[in-house]
Amino acid sequence: MNREFLINAVFLVLVNLLIKPFYVFGIERTIQDQVGAETYGLYATLFSFAFLFFMVNDFGIHYFNNRTIAQHPQLAGKYFPNIIVLKGLLSALFLVVVFVAAFFRGFEFGIFHLLFFIALNHVFISLVAYLRSNISGLGMYRVDSIVSTLDKVFLILFCSVLLWANPFSEGKDFQIEWFVYSQNVAWLLTASIAFFIVFKKIKPRFRLRIDWPFLVVILKKSFPFALAVFLMTAYTRFDIVILEWMLPDGRYHAGVYAASYRLLDAFNMIGYLFAGLLLPMFSKLLRAESSTKISNQKNGPSPPLEGGEATRKSPVTAHSEIPALLRFSLQLIWAGTVTLAVSCFFFQNELMAWLYPKSVDAANVAYYGGVMGYLILTLVPFSGVFIYSTLLTANNSLRKMNKLFLAGIAVNVGLNLLLIPALKAEGAALAALSTQTVILLGMMWLAKLELKLPFEIKEMWRIAAFIILTTLAAYLLSHFTKTNWPLKFGGSVASGLVLAFLFRLIRMNLLFEMAKK
Repeated sequence: MNREFLINAVFLVLVNLLIKPFYVFGIERTIQDQVGAETYGLYATLFSFAFLFFMVNDFGIHYFNNRTIAQHPQLAGKYFPNIIVLKGLLSALFLVVVFVAAFFRGFEFGIFHLLFFIALNHVFISLVAYLRSNISGLGMYRVDSIVSTLDKVFLILFCSVLLWANPFSEGKDFQIEWFVYSQNVAWLLTASIAFFIVFKKIKPRFRLRIDWPFLVVILKKSFPFALAVFLMTAYTRFDIVILEWMLPDGRYHAGVYAASYRLLDAFNMIGYLFAGLLLPMFSKLLRAESSTKISNQKNGPSPPLEGGEATRKSPVTAHSEIPALLRFSLQLIWAGTVTLAVSCFFFQNELMAWLYPKSVDAANVAYYGGVMGYLILTLVPFSGVFIYSTLLTANNSLRKMNKLFLAGIAVNVGLNLLLIPALKAEGAALAALSTQTVILLGMMWLAKLELKLPFEIKEMWRIAAFIILTTLAAYLLSHFTKTNWPLKFGGSVASGLVLAFLFRLIRMNLLFEMAKK
C-alpha cells in the first residue's frame, strides 16, 4: 500500500506542479492585484459566506461515497444514478438557503447577482467532488489526479484571454464578475468530463427518478460526514466573514486577508489531494483488518445499506500497514510544508510586495506581510489535520471528530472576537494558526485513542529537530547574508529539503525500493 501511495502521490504532485503554480501565481494573483483589495475582499467574503452552507449542498455525500465505493465497488452502479438525483435536490435547496441567509445578514441587493454565480460555483465544485469520489473509490487514482487539475487548466485558458487579450473589454479594467463567470464554465466543463469517465466505467442503469426510501437511507448514512464537513468548514471560514462584519472598512481588511489566504490555499491543495488519495487506501486497510478479526465470516463485513457496518472500529495490529502508511504520508507532507512555511515566514514582506505590486507599497507592506507570515505557518498543522482527519474518517470516528471540530469553532470565534478589533487581519491570521494547532493536537490524541497507534517518541523528536533546524537556517539566511532576497529564499528552501533528507523524512533508498517492488 505504501508503494501504491508513493506512485500516485508522485504523479499527483507532478501533475499539480505543472498546472496549479501557474494558475495561482500567474492568473489569480494578477486578478487580485488588478481588482484591488476591497473588490477582491467582497468576492472572498461572499465565497466564504456561501461556503458556510456547503453542508446543505454536499451533505457529506462525497466522503461517504468515497469510503463506501472503495470498500464495496460493486455498489457504484446502484448508488450513482440515485445520488445524482439527490445532488440536484440538495443544490436547489443550497441556493435557497444561501439567499435567505444573505438577506438576513443584510448584504445589499446590488451584490446578490454576484452571490448567485459564486453559489453556483459551489454547486459545481460539490458535483465534481462527488464524481471524483467515484473515480478514486474505484481505484483510478491517476485519472483522479488529472481531473483535479482540469478546472485550473480551463481557468488558465479563459482568464489569460480576459487579462491580456480581451476583445470584449472595451477599455474596462478587469472585472471580478469575469473571473466568477470563468469559474462557472471551468467547473461545468470539469464536471461534464468527470461524469463521462464515471459513466463509462460503471455503465449504470441510468434512470432519473426519485427513490425516496433509498435517498433517505443515503442521507442518514452520510449525515455524520455532513456534520464533519460543516464543522470543519465553519472553523476554517469564519475568519474572513467575521473580519468583514466587525470592522468599518472590513472589505479592505478581508481583501488583505484573502491575498494571504490564497497563498495558503494554494499550498494546502497538496494536503487536500493527499487526503483524497489516502481515504480509499485507509478504508481498504481498515476493512481488510476488520475482516481478519471477524471469525467464521467468509464474506467479510456486509456492504452498507445491506445489513452491516462497513468498518468496525478496532485497534490496529502490530503488523498493520496503517501506522506505516500514516508515518510515511506525514513525513512526506511535513518535509514540504515545514520548509515552505518557514521560508515564507522569514521573507513575508518581500514575497507580498513581489506578488501584489499594485496593491502593496511601503505604507502597507508590513501589514500584508504580517498577515501572510502568521497564515502561512498554519500550513504545518493544516497539512497534519488533512492526514489525521482522513484516517479518522476512514475509521468512522466521526462523532468524536465532530466534538473536536465544535471545540475548534469555539476557539476560533472566541479568538477572532478578541483579536480582530486590535490587530485586524493579523488577529484573524493568529486565530487561524491557534485553531489549527489545537485541532491537530486533538486529532493526534484521538487517532491514538481510537486506533491504539504506537507512541513513536523517536519520530516526534526527529520531526521537532527538523523544524528547529529548518527555522534556524531560514533565520540565519534572512538576517545574516548579504545577497538579494530571491537567492536567500531559494537557499532557505534548499536548506529545508537537505535537512529533510538528513533527518530521513525523505529517504531515497526507501523510495527507490518501494518503486521497484
